[in-house]
Amino acid sequence: MQKLNECIAKLKQILPEDSVLIDEPMSKHTTFQIGGPADCFVMPSTVEEAIAVIKIVKEYDVPLTMLGNGSNLLVMDKGIRGIVVNLNERFAKITRDGNFIKAQCGALMVDVSKFAGEASLTGLEFAVGIPGSIGGCIFMNAGAYDGEIKNVVHRVSAIDKEGNLVYYTNEEAQFSYRHSIFQDNDNLILEVELELQEGNQDEILAKMADLTNRRETKQPLEYPSAGSTFKRPPGYFAGTLIDQTGLKGLTVGGAQVSKKHAGFVVNIGGATAQDVLDLIKEVQDRVYKAHGVKLYPEVKMIGEQ
Repeated sequence: MQKLNECIAKLKQILPEDSVLIDEPMSKHTTFQIGGPADCFVMPSTVEEAIAVIKIVKEYDVPLTMLGNGSNLLVMDKGIRGIVVNLNERFAKITRDGNFIKAQCGALMVDVSKFAGEASLTGLEFAVGIPGSIGGCIFMNAGAYDGEIKNVVHRVSAIDKEGNLVYYTNEEAQFSYRHSIFQDNDNLILEVELELQEGNQDEILAKMADLTNRRETKQPLEYPSAGSTFKRPPGYFAGTLIDQTGLKGLTVGGAQVSKKHAGFVVNIGGATAQDVLDLIKEVQDRVYKAHGVKLYPEVKMIGEQ
């Protein structure tokens, strides 16, 4: 505890007062609106500040957690120990250079996709409905409508655990289904460079509008959630299996299998992380019993239970 307090004191020396929050409820920073307090929640505003934060946390050897905009994430009810570094709307710049788009990690995927469409660049249409930041999309190799972010990534810049700026090519990022190297190395993603192709603006925007409409009519956007709850099992669709098992509307506390789309667990009000965990297990058990198929969560779970 002494190391943590000393680390926090040092962070307060280099960051503005409103950038270092103590015992900050993670429910304020996740799309699920669930999660206990972080010991210390830090929001750098520049690359230099982010590097300094990483070096200080390493110096004091306290736990470090990286956070984007908190989608696809379930934080446990006792919260997160140590330091949480949040790169969100303060890191959201998007620029274009020919067929390349550079987006800082906090830029929302919908904004990056629309930026590409307005620039008549094709390749990101699939991502217009993905909730969350592009940093989170890289971390998870997010995908939708038969597209994956790995298909358009040219290079990723990040800060490693030593506080050094490092760069990854597409191959070095080791993308696979809902996975990247950043899940293994704890690097902090800073910026993503995407390589797209010239296209017809009207066609690009029309496709984005169609996918947005499909998402809004089929997904339970009226409730807080972490997006799709389960990974797609080989040869099946998780939502279809859950629906066929008759689990739409199944509720544990404030957590519910969406009545609109069975692939989503939603927070219908006051849900705890334990509610979500219990509901996930119940769904897994019943689907396996009915179909012999194991479902695995796509949602990342962090913190103390």
